[in-house]
Amino acid sequence: MRSLKTALRGEKPPVQASEQRADIAATWGNAVDEPYFEKEPTVTEALKDLAPTADGITRYFRALFPCIGWLPRYNWRWLLGDCIAGLTVGLVVIPQAMAYALLATLSPDFGLYTSFAGAATYWLFGTSRDIVIGTTAVGSLLVGEIITHVHEARPGKYTSPEIAKALSFTTGAILFAIGLLRLGWVVEVIPYIPVSAFITSASITIMCTQFPTMMGIPGINSREEPYKVIINVLRNLGHTQLDAAIGVTCLVLLDVVRRICAKMEVRQPARKRLWATISSLRLTFAMLFYTLISFLVNRTLPPGDSKFQIVGHIEQGFVYAGPPRLDGDLISLIIPQAPIIIIILVIEHIAIAKNFGKQFGYEVVPSQEIMAQGTANMLGPFLGGYSCTGSFGASAVLSKAAVRTPLAGLFSALMLLLALYALTSVFYYIPRAALAGLIIHAVINLVASPKVVMKYWHFSPFECVIWVIGVIMAVFTGLETSIYITIGLSLLVLLVRLARTNGTFLGRVPIQQTSVKKTARMGDGSPGISEDPDQREHRDVYLALNRKDASNPDIVLASPHPGVFVYHFPEGFNYLNQALHLKTLTDYVYAQTRRTTPPSDMAKHDALWCDASTLSSKDMSLPILKAIVIDCSTINNIDITSVQGLVDARNALDRWASPSPVDWHFGGLRNRWSRRALATAGFGRFSEKDRHSLGNWMPIYSLTTAFGGATEADVSSEIRRRGERLNADDESNSSGKVVHVVKAEDADSEASSTETPVTGTISEKYEGLRPVFALDRPLFHADLEGAVEAAVANASSHSG
Repeated sequence: MRSLKTALRGEKPPVQASEQRADIAATWGNAVDEPYFEKEPTVTEALKDLAPTADGITRYFRALFPCIGWLPRYNWRWLLGDCIAGLTVGLVVIPQAMAYALLATLSPDFGLYTSFAGAATYWLFGTSRDIVIGTTAVGSLLVGEIITHVHEARPGKYTSPEIAKALSFTTGAILFAIGLLRLGWVVEVIPYIPVSAFITSASITIMCTQFPTMMGIPGINSREEPYKVIINVLRNLGHTQLDAAIGVTCLVLLDVVRRICAKMEVRQPARKRLWATISSLRLTFAMLFYTLISFLVNRTLPPGDSKFQIVGHIEQGFVYAGPPRLDGDLISLIIPQAPIIIIILVIEHIAIAKNFGKQFGYEVVPSQEIMAQGTANMLGPFLGGYSCTGSFGASAVLSKAAVRTPLAGLFSALMLLLALYALTSVFYYIPRAALAGLIIHAVINLVASPKVVMKYWHFSPFECVIWVIGVIMAVFTGLETSIYITIGLSLLVLLVRLARTNGTFLGRVPIQQTSVKKTARMGDGSPGISEDPDQREHRDVYLALNRKDASNPDIVLASPHPGVFVYHFPEGFNYLNQALHLKTLTDYVYAQTRRTTPPSDMAKHDALWCDASTLSSKDMSLPILKAIVIDCSTINNIDITSVQGLVDARNALDRWASPSPVDWHFGGLRNRWSRRALATAGFGRFSEKDRHSLGNWMPIYSLTTAFGGATEADVSSEIRRRGERLNADDESNSSGKVVHVVKAEDADSEASSTETPVTGTISEKYEGLRPVFALDRPLFHADLEGAVEAAVANASSHSG
C-alpha cells in the first residue's frame, strides 16, 4: 500500500477511477436504474458556501434589530403589561443598584446610572422579554477589585469613576464586537462547573466584604483574601457598633418575609401572584422602613454626623455624565484584568436569558444578547455608569409581573430617572448597614448547598473535585486565580478524555425487539403483560467485547467472523488520540490472529527488534486476518495526522497478513471531506493487487427507490430546494405519486400564481433502485451493520 505522502503528491489511486466505474457500471447496470458516483468536494465549493448571499446579508442586518419584528405589532394590551412590569421592577432595582454600587467602591448613585443605561437600551437589541440589564453583586465585586488594582498600580493618578467608566467602555466594545461578528457560540467553551464554583466563591467573598459593614466593625480591609477578612472579623467582634442592630435585623426581616410569602403562595394558590409581588418588593419595603428609622434618629443631628453609617449626600441627576477617559496607560492596566469580567458578565447574562427562554418557550440568540450587553456597557459610561449585565433577581421580578415585551425596560428607566431627580434627598438617610444586609440576603442563596455538591459528585466526580478546588482557591488566593484554574482544569480533563480514552472492539449479538403492553392483573395479583409476536424485529447490535459498558455482562458476544474485527472510537478520531487508538488496534489484531505466511529465519534476522509483526503465533487455531471494520458513527472530520496513522496501521497489518488482502470497511462515514481524505489515501476502494481476485469480490451496496419513503410534501420541498421544475413524467416518489411544480411565470392565470403540487402517473425512469452512496467506493458503508455484513461476506469468499 502506498503511504499518505504518495497520495498527497497527487498520484492516481491504485485502480483508475474510470476503469473502476466502468466495471461497476457493467456489473450493476441491470440492478440499478442509474449508477451514482460520488462527486469530490472542492475548496472552491467550500469557499462559495462561505460567501455571503444577498438574502443572507439582509437577514443579518434585520437580525441586528429584533425589535423590527415586534414593534409594528405593538398594542395597548402589551403597553399596559409592560408599564406595570417595568414600574414594579424599577422599585426593586433602585435599592439593589445602590447597594451593589458600594461593592464596586463607588457611591450609590453610580448604581442608578448603570441600571438606567441597561434598561433604556436593551429593548433595541435584546431577544428576551424577561431579562433586566443592570448592576449585579458579582459584577460589581469584580469592578471593585479592578479599581483597587489600578489604584495600587497608579496611586492617585485616576479616580474610581474614571477607572469604572473606562473599564465599562472597553469591555462593552469587546462584547459589541463579539455580538456583531456572531461569535456567541464561544460562550459554550466555558463549562458549567467553573462558573458554578465562581458564583459560590464570589458569594462567599461578597458576604465577607459586607459583614464588617453590616456589623459596624471599623478597621477591616475587606479587599483582602476572604480567609484574612474572616480572621480579622473574628478578632474584632468586640468592636461591633450600633450598625449591627440595623444590619442584622434587616437581614432577618428580609429572610422572614421571603419565607412567609413562599409558604403563603403554596397555601393560597389563588393569591399566588399577590404574595409573589410582596416578596419581590420586600427589598424596597425594607429600605423604606430603615430609611424612615434613620431619618427619625438622625434628623436633629448636624450634616455629616449620624448615629451609624449612612449613605450621605447624593448629587441630583447625571452629575458624572461625560465621555470616559480612555488614557493609554489606564487601558493597559485594565486589559489584563478584562477577561475575567467579560467571561462572568457574558455567562451570567446568557444563563439567565436562556433560562427564561426555555421556561416561556421563546428563542434567545446568544450573539444578539452579547451585542445588547455591549451596547449598554458602551453607552453607560457616558451617563456615569459602570459594567452591567443581566440581573437574576430583577429579571425574576420582571417575569412574575407579566411582562409582555422588552420595551418594559423603558418604564424601569423612568423610575430610575424619578429616583435620580426627586428622591436623592431621601437617599441621604439610607443606613449602610441595611444595604449590606440587603446584599448578603441577595447573594446567600447563590452559594451551592451540600445537596447540590453531592449532585455534582454523582454526575461527574472529577468535575466535582474541580469545583471544590475552585472554591478553596478563591477563599485563599482570590477570584481571578480561581476562575482561571477551574477553566484550565476543565479543559485539561476534556483533552485527557479525548486523547486517552481507549477504543473498544465490538462483538455481535442478535436481538429481538418486541412491543409489550400491560393487561389485567393475573390471579396472583402480579401485573399481566401481552406480547405481539408479529411485532418482533430481529437484528444485530454490536457491544464492547471488554464488557465495560452498561450492557448485561451475562450476554455472550460473538465475533462477526473469524479474522474480522470491529473497532469503535468512543471519543472520535483525531490527532490527539490516533496513536493510542491505532496501537490498541494493531496490538489486539497481532494477539488474536496468526500470520498468513510465517516469516523465514532471514526475515526475522532483517527485522527490527521491536517489530511485532514478525512474530508468528504458535497457536494455529487463531484465524488469519481478513478485514478491519471501523465504526465511524462518532467521526466527522479527519485530520492529516489521523489519515497518516491509518495508512501506517494498514501497512503494518498488510505485512502481517501478506499475501492475503486485508479489507478496511468504514461504517457510517458521511462527511464528504473525510471520505475524500480517506479515498485519497487509498481507502474505500479495492487495490491494484486485489484485481486478480475480483471474481470473488462481493461488493454490498445500500439501495432504495428514487424517492425512498418520502411523501409528496417531502418531494415538493426538495424540488423547491433544488430550484428545479419537474414534469409529471420526469419525477416520482415511492408511493406512485409525482409532483409537478407550476412556477408563477409559467401560469396563464392569476389563480396559478403560486406553486401548486399536482399528482400524476409514475414514471418508468424512476421505478428502479438507486444507490444511497457511491458505487465507486464500496468500502464506505451506510452504517456499521452494513459494513460488518460486507466484511463477513467478503471474508467468507476469500480463500485460505
